[in-house]
Amino acid sequence: MAIKTRNKLSKDFSTASMSDLAFLVLIFFLLSSTLVAPNAVKLLLPSSSSRTMAKQSVTIYIDEQFQYYVEEFPVPESSLENEIGSKIAGQIDASVVLRSDKTVPVQYIVNVIDAVNDINVKTGTNHKVILATSPKE
Repeated sequence: MAIKTRNKLSKDFSTASMSDLAFLVLIFFLLSSTLVAPNAVKLLLPSSSSRTMAKQSVTIYIDEQFQYYVEEFPVPESSLENEIGSKIAGQIDASVVLRSDKTVPVQYIVNVIDAVNDINVKTGTNHKVILATSPKE
């Protein structure tokens, strides 16, 4: 006569807790990766010791190849005024933050300032251009 045990060992493995853990780790990395790179266009900003904090309405980038970006989208110089105007439409005193690489000639920065000044003249608004800098070491 064979003796049978009452407690049988099961070879099954529950993966429910493993999937919960995997989703938590995935959410953690998704959230932390969005906080790592706030500036999508990589620039070497000029340094300054002054600090000006303003609510930015639109960000303009000029990279080392002298390419303009309005909110991370490349824009030719000829349509720069139209793109900026569409981003700050309906605002009276918007702040346009200009992030320019330190190797960019001043004329490219002046082109952005002129575009914003032309928008001010045409619409009767008082938009400002703020040049972003990195802290002086």
